[in-house]
Amino acid sequence: MRSNNKLKVFSGSSNQPLAEQIAQYIGLSLGKAQLGRFSDGETSIGIQESVRGQDVFIIQSLSAPINENIIELLILIDALKRASSRSVNAVIPYYGYARQDRKTRARDPITAKLIADLLTAAGANRVVAMDLHAGQIQGFFNIPFDHLTSIPLLANYFRDQQVSAGVVVSPDLGGVTRARHLADFLDMPIAIVDKRRKAPNEAEVYSIIGDVKGKTAIMVDDMIDTAETIVLGAKTLLEEGAHEVYACCTHPVLSGSSVEKLKDSVIKEVVATNTIQLPPEKTINLIKTLSVADLMGEAIIRIHEERSISELFETK
Repeated sequence: MRSNNKLKVFSGSSNQPLAEQIAQYIGLSLGKAQLGRFSDGETSIGIQESVRGQDVFIIQSLSAPINENIIELLILIDALKRASSRSVNAVIPYYGYARQDRKTRARDPITAKLIADLLTAAGANRVVAMDLHAGQIQGFFNIPFDHLTSIPLLANYFRDQQVSAGVVVSPDLGGVTRARHLADFLDMPIAIVDKRRKAPNEAEVYSIIGDVKGKTAIMVDDMIDTAETIVLGAKTLLEEGAHEVYACCTHPVLSGSSVEKLKDSVIKEVVATNTIQLPPEKTINLIKTLSVADLMGEAIIRIHEERSISELFETK
């Protein structure tokens, strides 16, 4: 029997539906907090119940409007820390500002490290995130970091679809490890899109490494932002003889005209998770959304009970 004693879950405003699902899985109601704005636009936070001696988990995705959501999370951490919580754990389904994780040119910032420093300075005791853009971001933290992945969830979906003669495709060389992980779950080979990026958010596809002829291709990435990479990759896969193309990701960022690009593409279906709450105009039939609530809820329970969470992601 699960023990929810000394455990509370609070939510920021970025993805309350997911937070409610997570709390429901755990068997709790969301903690009472007032989230608002002062007349000049500053974030106003008020914790409306006792958290003294509690292990508190805050659910907040760093999605658009990202700067407001970051500040809201930092203030929530500070408020709960000052209210004598035993621990404050930042659960970040989507970790924004992660794409600048190293210096590629002179005088570049490393924003992924900056966010890590801000979370630590605010008083977070632990961070839980899902499918970081780069796994090494975990090393920017000097506090415990639990890195969850949606790969088993995506694998179960495609297994249920009974995809035959499939191949898992990485949209670039940097995503090969992720593609291999999904391929291991599905017992499929992998292929790679050989791509060169001309500029940020622009990609040019050159060729496919691997055999895709006559196969159902499943392109997998951590996020779909402008959809440029996925759309061009799918087009090239069909030109190279693939039977049909699915796309899947953890984080549906879907900025700008990405939804229109996906609608006009050759992709049969886009499978994503609800780490980011999609507005109604981006909720279309082409996009299938899977919930990570049970996975994140189970991880929170295991962290609270000081049990291992690694077995949740073992390849079966």
